[in-house]
Amino acid sequence: LYVDDVLLAGNDISEINKFKQQLHAQFRIKDLGEAKFFLGLEIARSSKGIVLNQRKYALELLSDSSLLCCKAATTPMDTSIKLGPAIGKPLSDISSYRRLIGRLLYLTTTRPDIAFAVNQLSQFLSVPTDRHQEVVHRVLRYIKGSPGCGLFYPASNAHKLTAYSDSDWADCIDSRKSITVYCLYIGSSLISWRSKKQT
Repeated sequence: LYVDDVLLAGNDISEINKFKQQLHAQFRIKDLGEAKFFLGLEIARSSKGIVLNQRKYALELLSDSSLLCCKAATTPMDTSIKLGPAIGKPLSDISSYRRLIGRLLYLTTTRPDIAFAVNQLSQFLSVPTDRHQEVVHRVLRYIKGSPGCGLFYPASNAHKLTAYSDSDWADCIDSRKSITVYCLYIGSSLISWRSKKQT
């Protein structure tokens, strides 16, 4: 549910139809049929499964950042770079940096591959520097290489829960705290992921 847009999902179409009738009895609703596009999410179905991506949103982000014709990067972030608040010169206009980070955070809805880099960059929203801006542009160049990358949920899947986690072992040069990342799968379907600084 987002303002006046509602997306219903389930495995029982009769229950979904019953719920839509109940909603329509209380509010006047318009049924747009099977979801193909919802708040920047593109939904494609086939007999093999469902694909979720944000291709249009990613291309708009690149276009708004004037990086639509840039050279693509192969990774979202250079692993040798250690970000901190005192690296580089402070930006004169921090609002554009904050806006970019906000848009990238929304893109992580279907792009767990950029979650760690965006988490790192979002820690410097109060005083971003030109060095942080360069790393943001690296993430955007990475997105340029695969704007349609997303999540695939197969129609048939094993009911086996698998979890992976990792930590960067106190790599923050400021606080000496670790960043933990994890991802959870049911069968081969990625259902949850997170990148977060430890308390």
